[in-house]
Amino acid sequence: MTLPYVTLSCAISLDGYLSGEAPQRLIMSNAEDFDRVDQLRADSDAIMVGASTVRRDDPRLLVRSEDRRLHRVSEGRSASPVKVTVTGSGDLPAGSCFFTAGDVEKLVYCPRTVADRTAGALGGSATVVSLGDVVTMRDIVHDLAERGIRRLMVEGGGRLHTQFLREDIADELQLVIAPFFVGEPRAPRFVDAGAFPWTATRRARLAESRQIGDVVLLRYALSERAASGASSTGIDGAVAAADRWSTDHGPTP
Repeated sequence: MTLPYVTLSCAISLDGYLSGEAPQRLIMSNAEDFDRVDQLRADSDAIMVGASTVRRDDPRLLVRSEDRRLHRVSEGRSASPVKVTVTGSGDLPAGSCFFTAGDVEKLVYCPRTVADRTAGALGGSATVVSLGDVVTMRDIVHDLAERGIRRLMVEGGGRLHTQFLREDIADELQLVIAPFFVGEPRAPRFVDAGAFPWTATRRARLAESRQIGDVVLLRYALSERAASGASSTGIDGAVAAADRWSTDHGPTP
């Protein structure tokens, strides 16, 4: 079984923050980059965020462009990708946009100990999937693969990015750098502390760098199958290369 091609996507300040301390989301990017991210969403089969992002930012996670939505529908897909989140406690607001916006499938992964309570609280607005006592990102991508997901876009937050990176389960990182500092110690960061596979002796491969208005996009190939398509500037080329790599090398472990 080939696992989904996983792209981590986020925008950070020069000092590595995803937002500020205030509850209101601090906008890091610009209109041109938002359109690029919208294309990435449209190219994906599923979009994943952590429960804290659902609570803090209340994201809709829908494709914004009508043309892109219509193109997806013409291909027999839903107008926007499947929404995915993961929670350890089951603490998710049923009235949030994650659950109420868009006629698309919603998946909530959680430990078996909170599955019944989570399903009851959400009242049928999402499919609750229990994956043992401890949920790992590898377990989730395996389950998504069985559901036919080939391209997974992970939009954060920091804890979710940390888990994917620590488990070495991400194929690509698309990191946008905003031209300012946040400097607030309690603001959410891009990643938490931990042991990561990429170190001074195992450096991530830079696949692309691109100026987009006043921000910079850095694309890193984090897996062998991503590196095989590193010359591509879009997800389609990278996923096609990943598919070829999987055919040549066998199922993803």
